[in-house]
Amino acid sequence: MAQALIRNIDDDLLADYREAAEANRRSLEAELREALRRARPLSPRRREEVLAEFARIRAMTPDVPQTPSEILVREDRDHGH
Repeated sequence: MAQALIRNIDDDLLADYREAAEANRRSLEAELREALRRARPLSPRRREEVLAEFARIRAMTPDVPQTPSEILVREDRDHGH
């Protein structure tokens, strides 16, 4: 696996990650690795993989109408759920 060195990290930012690491019962390194994983940019290749996975999942229920997410969000917001 590769390594990266990040210099000049804001003290308060690093303190927040140390606190999160402790709360999550993992090392600072593991906490930072997880943060990078969660914030990973979606490359064109990965985007195509994700879209293919979505299509595969949709194909499991071909006769079920799919409601666009913006409609579900609007209904949830308008009905105060």
